Amino acid sequence: MKIKTIGIIAKNRYEAVSSTIKTLFDYLKQQGCEVLLDASAGDDLSQQLGAELVDRKTLASRCDLAVVVGGDGTFLSAVRSLSDDCVPILGINLGRLGFLVDISPDDMLTCFAHILAGDYVREERFLLTAQVIRDGHVIAEESAFNDVVVHIRDVARMIEFETWINGQFVYQQRSDGLVVSTPTGSTAYALSSGGPLLHSTLDAMVLVPICPHTLTNRPLVINSDNVVDVVIGEGRQSTAQVTFDGQTGVDVRPGDRISIRRKANNICLIHPSNYDYYEILRAKLRWNEQITTNRPDA
Repeated sequence: MKIKTIGIIAKNRYEAVSSTIKTLFDYLKQQGCEVLLDASAGDDLSQQLGAELVDRKTLASRCDLAVVVGGDGTFLSAVRSLSDDCVPILGINLGRLGFLVDISPDDMLTCFAHILAGDYVREERFLLTAQVIRDGHVIAEESAFNDVVVHIRDVARMIEFETWINGQFVYQQRSDGLVVSTPTGSTAYALSSGGPLLHSTLDAMVLVPICPHTLTNRPLVINSDNVVDVVIGEGRQSTAQVTFDGQTGVDVRPGDRISIRRKANNICLIHPSNYDYYEILRAKLRWNEQITTNRPDA
């Protein structure tokens, strides 16, 4: 893939973000690239750089590569908006954890020198798509790169729901909710709810109960071509909600059905040539840290 036009996506709220964008913009222009700024970067920065400011749809139609400057939240939002346009995407990490944005600002220019020369790793990952169905009608439809979560809203009470896979009944459950996650999202809410880590290239998704009333309700890993239906119970309960990557949400009522499946279009991620998935896990989950204790009798 020859990269000629690059779109930059960022929430330009902090000096570190604008500084990183300026450095990257100047470098890419020196390399002869056309650089577009997403509208999220703001008019002020566009004017400072003399850069063309475009909406997300225009950016997707014109660029060969989208670069997200920020954290995983900004990256998730960008992936959902670009997934239908088959635009490769990479991330520069200015957030905290950064499982998805794997290039540091310090290494940014060196990485881009290799990427522009064609020395990089391409990786395809899938998204989920979910419909909220009420009385036979689709009232909402959204995509998610990490997870679709059905959960209690506002007060600390359990919800009751049924889970079906490919039309087969799996279980009825009382809990704080259910996480339906991609391999990408297995390091996010699913992990904090007790789910397993799934390698990013697996064709699988995982169902993770959130604080289930019955402790034998365990995470369940299934093939990604399955269709998962979650039906909200008809009994007396608190308000429930379904959220997508923790960024958008829809209130659901008793009797509503949330139908979740793999999205048809994959997203292509671009990584540096030295990308190592396990190294990222070691770094982010601090697997290599030595635990020291001050024993009273030492």
